Amino acid sequence: MRPKRTLPHPLLSLAAAQEGLVNKAQCDAAGVNKHAVALLIRQGRWARVTRCVYDTDPEPVELRLRDGRHDDVRRRAAWIGMLAVPDGIATGACALALLGVGGLPADLVPEAARPGGMYASVGAGIVLRRYRSFADVPYRGRQIAALVPALAQALPYLPRYEAVAVLSDALHKGLLDEAGLESVRELVRGRRGAAQVHCLFDLVEERDGSTAETYARLSFIDNGVPPDGQQVTFVTGGLVLARVDFVWTLPDGRYVVVEIDGRAFHSGEAMLADDAARQNGLLATGRVIVLRFPAARALGDGGRSVGDEMAERLARLGWRPGSPVSPRIDLDLPAPSPAAALNVGVVAG
Repeated sequence: MRPKRTLPHPLLSLAAAQEGLVNKAQCDAAGVNKHAVALLIRQGRWARVTRCVYDTDPEPVELRLRDGRHDDVRRRAAWIGMLAVPDGIATGACALALLGVGGLPADLVPEAARPGGMYASVGAGIVLRRYRSFADVPYRGRQIAALVPALAQALPYLPRYEAVAVLSDALHKGLLDEAGLESVRELVRGRRGAAQVHCLFDLVEERDGSTAETYARLSFIDNGVPPDGQQVTFVTGGLVLARVDFVWTLPDGRYVVVEIDGRAFHSGEAMLADDAARQNGLLATGRVIVLRFPAARALGDGGRSVGDEMAERLARLGWRPGSPVSPRIDLDLPAPSPAAALNVGVVAG
């Protein structure tokens, strides 16, 4: 039996930096010609992704289960686009995936542009953008769209919740500031789909700690129960009890708290014990109602929306809109009388 060919180490190192992918030009440069590539594919050691792009890991992508898998898959899509397009520059959502922006769709369509908006014939499943001019930045030996133009390129193609989540995540992570957000708004003007994008900027929220929190917040807003506070710290006796995701103030002086539980909430006894202690501390005051929703539920993975459920619960509890809360709530302070609280709610509403 013929021994398996040993691949050049530089090519394997290159693949490792490109989510396991290489293209024909890189194979040729490493001395792996088209016949060798065809043999590797026949042997099941490589897989063809699209024309002139190969995956050095033949295991199906959906089976590559590991931490951050969705981020890996998004980066892989970006690399497919760059490698499939001559001199390919990652654009739009693909560039955002490489820049570490969250809130993107799980499955990205590979897209890239050529310098100066030049044309190229590309394989199936690849989108060639004809952007003539935009700022770019280096990334692992290639060029990708810089954050502001990448956001402007991506937003018109994203659904509402994902567009808001992307912008909120960029702000939350400090990748974008208010001036940058305004620059994105200006760049979007005149693009196809710009009209429905501009109304989304007012929904962007730096305090969203995750994509699930953004989805939950938008669901609350869409169902007529916008939170009175977000990322609120509760204290008693001078000690911090908890910092919670969302808060609503009830007329009787109690608070309804919603926590969106991500994967970290379920990852280990120490984390579970800490969350239980925080929740018990809030409940022990007699002034806080705590509700928890898993991230999958907030993201709308089937079933009733969190906003719809909260609208029903808050209606039963007599909540009224228009009572914003401080970022820090001292539970030692006396609760307002029900009548006073109701009057405040009615006037503000």
